Amino acid sequence: MKNKKHKGLLVIISGPSGVGKGTICKEVVKAMDNIQLGVSVTTRAKSDIEIDGKDYWFISKEEFEHRIAEGRMLEYAEVFGNMYGSDAQQVEEALQQSQTIILEIDVQGARQVKIKYPDAVMIFILPPSHGELAKRINHRGREDAESAEKRLSQADNEIAAAWQYYQCMVINAELEQAVNEVMQIIETERKLENKND
Repeated sequence: MKNKKHKGLLVIISGPSGVGKGTICKEVVKAMDNIQLGVSVTTRAKSDIEIDGKDYWFISKEEFEHRIAEGRMLEYAEVFGNMYGSDAQQVEEALQQSQTIILEIDVQGARQVKIKYPDAVMIFILPPSHGELAKRINHRGREDAESAEKRLSQADNEIAAAWQYYQCMVINAELEQAVNEVMQIIETERKLENKND
């Protein structure tokens, strides 16, 4: 996989839970041409508002393990008791078709992908402050206090690791500004990619 020349651009966007990375990714895909958002595969249960194949591909743990064994997962990790991962074929097809593909994945997964695609663009979304992140996580109302606390402590670890591995850091203090910054990074990388061809 490493030596295949492709014309597309792989963009990895990570950030702690509650930082707003999902919203940023959706806005970027809406605003830019020739770009798609990779749909992650997960073993967690689907919520009532989620759509299979759009929000995630929801599969069983057995099916997930089968895909790992067959080498069909580009990266995967266990997060809070559930498996999450990226489909290798979806990424490769997008790149071969000169598309930009965004993977919204955690730091652990990003490091796995960077080994296979060394020229992947790595963007980390930071909260304006720890206090603001805590507020956003609690405001979502998706988890109990204990889970929210776990996510916050996980966030500190992710942010520390991000400073080592990510070339671009974007603070999401104001959504529109963060979206514009991410779009500028992608535009710059696309121009570089075209120059190098």
